[in-house]
Amino acid sequence: MMRARFLPLYVERGILAEDPFQVLDQDGVGKLIELAVRLGRATRQDLKIGICGEHGGEPSSVKFCHHVGMNYVSCSPFRVAIARLAAAQAALEEAGVVSRTRATV
Repeated sequence: MMRARFLPLYVERGILAEDPFQVLDQDGVGKLIELAVRLGRATRQDLKIGICGEHGGEPSSVKFCHHVGMNYVSCSPFRVAIARLAAAQAALEEAGVVSRTRATV
């Protein structure tokens, strides 16, 4: 994957909180995702919605996807255990068993 060489510098200097190719921007892109999920389901309630790539294996992104109502995440094999743990934590948070956190994996 070719990534911009300036991104690590932007993260290091605090211009970006995280690398947007690794961690989903929940405040910006996340609002568009929420809108897409809501509008898609308004048209077709059984619409399957998911995300794939690096975001699908990053704990805070997986939790976000669960909370906006996505059906699945897809990630590389070495991240599956992390994604499953984050999804389980999100389900427990939603059920009120544990308090909601950004990412505790």
